[in-house]
This record gives sequence, C-alpha cells and structure tokens, in this order.
Amino acid sequence: MSKQRALIVCPGRGTYNKDELGYLARYHGAQAKFIADLDAARSALGQTPVSALDGAARYSVADHTRGDNASPLIYACAYSDFLTIDRNRIEPVAVTGNSMGWYIALACAGALDAMGGFTVVNTMGTLMQEALIGGQLIYPFVDENWRDIPGKKADILSLTEEIDGLYLSIDLGGMLVLAGTDNALAAAEKRLPVVQERFPMRLANHAAFHTPLQQPVAERGQAALPLALFHSPDLPLIDGRGHVWFPKATDSAALRDYTLGHQVVEPYDFTAAVRSGLREFAPDLVIVLGPGQTLGGAVAQTMIANSWRGQTCKDDFTALQKAAPYLVSLGMDGQRGLAIQA
Repeated sequence: MSKQRALIVCPGRGTYNKDELGYLARYHGAQAKFIADLDAARSALGQTPVSALDGAARYSVADHTRGDNASPLIYACAYSDFLTIDRNRIEPVAVTGNSMGWYIALACAGALDAMGGFTVVNTMGTLMQEALIGGQLIYPFVDENWRDIPGKKADILSLTEEIDGLYLSIDLGGMLVLAGTDNALAAAEKRLPVVQERFPMRLANHAAFHTPLQQPVAERGQAALPLALFHSPDLPLIDGRGHVWFPKATDSAALRDYTLGHQVVEPYDFTAAVRSGLREFAPDLVIVLGPGQTLGGAVAQTMIANSWRGQTCKDDFTALQKAAPYLVSLGMDGQRGLAIQA
C-alpha cells in the first residue's frame, strides 16, 4: 500500500486554550524524555516547566496565554504530535506553520534540532512577553459559508493606510490579523462593524507580531540566537511568504536572517504558505498539528479560495471532508487516528 503524502502545518500562539489543558499528559506519555528535557531547560531558566503548565488544576488566561509560557507549551504539544505521525502510512512532503508555528516548522523540518527548536521558541516567546509591544485583533473578509465578500479585504486593509500605527500582521485564510499600538487598534475597532457576533476580536496577551514595532525584539533575538542552531532542512520548508527552503539547497545563514528578521517585522502570509504547499507538493492530506483546532478553518478557507478539489464554500468543504477526510487536525480526538501511530 502506497503512503499518503502529507503537508504538515504547525500551529501558532493562540492554539492552547482551556479545552487543551492536559494535552501532553493525554497524548504524549511516550515522549517523556523529550518533555523532561524541556522541563529541565525551563527550570534552569527559572521558568515554569511545560509539564506543570499542562498539568495545572485549571486553565488560566493570565498564565497560559503569556508568550513565555504559551510558546514552549505549544511547541511541546505540536512537536510531540509530529513525532507520533505514523510513517508507515504517511510521508510528510513539506512543512509550514502560522506565525510562531514557523519556529515549530523549523524543528519539524530538521532545520533546528529538538532542543534548538525549544531554544528559538522559548527565547522569542520570552522576548515578546518582556517587550509586549502593541496588540492584535482578527477580522474576517469571508461570510459564514466562507465565501469571499467582494471588496471586504481591501476595505479592511485600507485601515492600515488610514490609521497611524496600524499594520497587517497575518493573512490567515478568510481572515486578516491586524496589529499595532493600543490607540490604533481602538481606532480600528470603531471602524470595523461587529460581524458574526464576535469580530473584531482582540487577542489576549498578543503583541503586534510581524510589524515594524517588533524591531527591538528582532534585534534581541538576533543577539541571543547563534547561527550554529540553524541547518539546511531535511524536508521542504515553506515560510511566511510562500517561499520554499529545500533540503541541500538552503543557506542556513539566510534562513536565520529571515527567521529573526523579516519574519518578525513584516506581515506573515499564512495563506500564501498553504497555497504554495498545495500547489507545489499536491499532498493527499494536510495535517494540522495540535494543540487546538482553530487553524483548520484558515487552512480550509485557503483551500476554498484556491478551488482546491473544486471547493467553493464551507458546505463543499464539509461534504468532501465527510466523504474522505483530507484535512486532519490532530487537536481533534476523532481525527487523530487518521494520522497517529496506533
């Protein structure tokens, strides 16, 4: 039986929420040494071990969404998920990620080793938290059936030209993440009508990622993270521009420069990354690593925008997915068995 070819998608900061509490304990007892190594590294830095965060009696927005806690916790969950993909049935053909998921993708693709991935994730998450410059909000430009609303995306983007200190942060499927100063975000919230009863949605404990406001964080990251951590990847690696870094053809210095420079201070085009993965590698499956389920919608919306397998709306996606699942979210109990070792 031939293996299914899979595009691997790594999650970003907002994916470990209340329902994910205990994710490591539930699914990754077999990764005890890896998790113990992370715990030891965190303890040596005077930080709460990831297993203690995961094993907390109750979920705390104050504790679990902090960059210095959320980033390594999500890394531990996602990288452990990647390690448990059944390689007898599935062949990863490329790796990408959303925002902080880029750092996780570097590790999954082999451009960072397991502890190098932790070092980058933990360092950047801590630097972001210490600086906590600005914030983010999210807003859709598709309707509730995930169809593009003509002119809506341009209208939202026009705010970044009209409001000082407001920037595009992430192009995320059928949504845009805007980032900026508190005053800029407040001005944007006044201009954006409430839709679907929850947008515009301010993202708790998020800074103005992927904007020029993060230049001080980029500089501190460059000073803290040496070139020796970075290698040419073992798997094709798709960045936040849709550019592919290929094995045996990647300059590790250029990869580090992008990761700690452009990727920090310029918009992250997750939509382009997924589109590139679908077009360049024609996968049988798209596997979204856990924790959480929120990134699946953005991936599906990108599929629809590109008419992948003839999809034009959420109803089409749901029908195709029900007939033969091709978007597998490991954060969903009912889908883990489609990709994880028995």
